[in-house]
Amino acid sequence: MKLLALALALPAGILLAQTWQPQPTPSKASLRGICAVDSNVVWASGSAGTYLTTADGGRSWHAGQAPDAASLDFRAVHALDGNRAWLLASGPGEKSRIYKTNDGGLHWRLQLANPDPHGFFDALAFWDPTHGIVLGDPVDGRFVIFTTQDGGEHWSRRPTPPAAPAEGAFAASNTALAVRGTGEVWFATGGRGGARVFHSSDAGAAWTVAATPVRSDGPGAGIFSLAFRDALHGIAVGGDYSKPADDTANIAVTSDGGRSWTAPPGARPKGYRSAAAYIAGRNLWIATGTSGTDLSSDDGQSWQPIDSTAYNALAFLASGAGWAAGPAGRIAAFRLAP
Repeated sequence: MKLLALALALPAGILLAQTWQPQPTPSKASLRGICAVDSNVVWASGSAGTYLTTADGGRSWHAGQAPDAASLDFRAVHALDGNRAWLLASGPGEKSRIYKTNDGGLHWRLQLANPDPHGFFDALAFWDPTHGIVLGDPVDGRFVIFTTQDGGEHWSRRPTPPAAPAEGAFAASNTALAVRGTGEVWFATGGRGGARVFHSSDAGAAWTVAATPVRSDGPGAGIFSLAFRDALHGIAVGGDYSKPADDTANIAVTSDGGRSWTAPPGARPKGYRSAAAYIAGRNLWIATGTSGTDLSSDDGQSWQPIDSTAYNALAFLASGAGWAAGPAGRIAAFRLAP
């Protein structure tokens, strides 16, 4: 197993070694969803109706396919444990769906199919095991939001904010949508007129919106991922997915809960980035995409590349344990030396 490593000198003078350690999987699917429950239980999801699970931290992975889902692209997975999980399929119209299992994937039940023929689901998140939210691309000029209060048994459409004419959201890593607490939620946009961040403090009943300095100069440009370390401090990463090595205007930071966003002064992530996360146990930020991975130890103000392997999505625990998922069934575990 090839081990990728790079030493990074942090401002405090501590020398850390970061590695992505590839883990063998039985899948060749394009993976864009990953969720870590604890240090042992991790779920991933992707194309051709694929989901993967591990119960031993990734030493061994099991791959499955949801029934009648071979044509679906599961861009998101959210799991509570090794048995209970949701899959979100992204696609035009009724190909955007939500499934749930209560028995580790032995059986899946369809909970919601997109009722809008021109709709497209982008991301799924839960505040707790019963309260969740789905983000969809604009329909009739407004973003689509569904919420549930009973674990997905019933979904209710919420009043939604208007979108700019060419604005949408990206279903790249299930992190264009971020939640905290019992009802706080943010979502990010892209496309011409996009690269904005919408915020609600009441589970989607009312919204505010803020501009960012992230690029929005084309249909493939904008914010792809949001991450927060607390209610005030967060980062937005993106760029243009058609230009994976271009780092132009690909990051913004906030220190006021998303009311305002600024471009950090230091080195940016080295290209388009589709996912970001905060590693609480190490006080580090991480961002990844199809041209590599970067770390920041100064609250997103500057970034250091650590790897050039293509990944799409990230999942991290507060302890510092983390995983990345990417093309061709690729999954890797993050290793950070003490």
